[in-house]
Amino acid sequence: MARITTVEQLEALYGRPNEASTVKDADHVTAQYRAYIEASPFAVLATTGPEGLDCSPRGDSPGFVRIADEKTLLLPDRCGNNRADSLRNIVRDGRVAMLFMIPGVGNTLRVNGRAHLSTDEALLASSMVDGKPPRCVVVIAVDVVFFQCARALVRSDLWNPAKQVDPETLPTPGQILAAMSGGRVGGAEYDRAWPERARRSLW
Repeated sequence: MARITTVEQLEALYGRPNEASTVKDADHVTAQYRAYIEASPFAVLATTGPEGLDCSPRGDSPGFVRIADEKTLLLPDRCGNNRADSLRNIVRDGRVAMLFMIPGVGNTLRVNGRAHLSTDEALLASSMVDGKPPRCVVVIAVDVVFFQCARALVRSDLWNPAKQVDPETLPTPGQILAAMSGGRVGGAEYDRAWPERARRSLW
């Protein structure tokens, strides 16, 4: 098998990155990178723990990840499925990464850092939406911030409305749950009730 097993083999295949690929790294949130974070309504949070890796979507109104200072980001943990996979990982291994995306924009923003969970009352109160505080806030100490070029989003044509997939062509969550549980949970009633359930539990 033509398996790459060393960094030396990898570098021989790809070469060294040019200056534009490395000079963009910052150890804090610069004014330019602040603009990206404040405009982003969606991010992906990556964590690691004893059971392995986790990658979780996070989203809210633009600027939902707040910038406490140039070295600190605040991510409120909104209502979800209570698996808490990301949070379990952070408690045991604080290393995190985030990928920020902005609709219509090709470039993405990446942040690597170390996180902890906080239930500070003032912090929770400052993170309320519709009068509802999060149960905790993920406090991220920034190690590195940099933008990722637009090639992946250009190739995928992600923001092209004409490329949107009709949900009716895919299995529904209720169908998946029913298949996985032998019919114990899920089904058509799950799908029917979900929009109202989500409306009442977004925050």
